[in-house]
Amino acid sequence: MTKIIATLVPEQMRLPITVQHFRQHFPFKIEPAIYHIARMLCPGYQGAYWDFFTLSNNGFFMVPDIDEPVHIICENGYEGQVSKEAFGIIVCMYAYSHLSFTKNFALSAITSEHFHALRYFALQHAEAGPILEAVD
Repeated sequence: MTKIIATLVPEQMRLPITVQHFRQHFPFKIEPAIYHIARMLCPGYQGAYWDFFTLSNNGFFMVPDIDEPVHIICENGYEGQVSKEAFGIIVCMYAYSHLSFTKNFALSAITSEHFHALRYFALQHAEAGPILEAVD
């Protein structure tokens, strides 16, 4: 398996990158879903600035600028502490999965592709075990 590399998106490229990956869906559907799920999974989450990352397999995820470790409680019964990067991956995977079931075919296709790209990255992550347990 080829190693997937995450690259921080520079501030001036945030808008073009989100348009490239998600078209008009990012500000209206995807970003709000990510913030909602972050609040749902982490009782202590009160909002934060989020860094954007692109993946060498054309994926995308966000990481909040919050203290570590992050305590999460997931719908599937998983409870644990993860790094803020793992939290961002988990939250984005939740959002992509949820939105992939929408009736909007374009949004469904985009989020399904991003879920799988991010999952491949998660499989190589140092916290792959907790990430997969949280999203299973």
